[in-house]
Amino acid sequence: MVTITNYLKRKKEDGTTFCVLEINSGIELIQSQTTGQYYATAKKCYIPATFDEAVCRSLRGTMMQGSIRKVECESYQYTIKETGEEILLNHRYEYSPEEEFMPSRLSSQENFSAVGNYSTTVQ
Repeated sequence: MVTITNYLKRKKEDGTTFCVLEINSGIELIQSQTTGQYYATAKKCYIPATFDEAVCRSLRGTMMQGSIRKVECESYQYTIKETGEEILLNHRYEYSPEEEFMPSRLSSQENFSAVGNYSTTVQ
């Protein structure tokens, strides 16, 4: 399950605006390969909407079937807002209407690091 947590207004190249819905997965506990400590995170992505701002505002908190998947993409630079550090990422997150099987993250030794597992997407 995912939750619509917010919406944003975006501008097209022709100057017209449209709304995107911010979709958030549930909390996940990930173990840092660097420190071995666990940290809480959630995947986040944005999907375009045909709704006006009033409808998008009313959708906040709505839960939907589906999941947010990590997808490889062309490398891009991302600035961590809190520290100003620039990192190179080669993935983005996107919504999938299908539920993704999530094995227990707490007992899993996945290839994640505390740096570079930031939830972001390039529009």
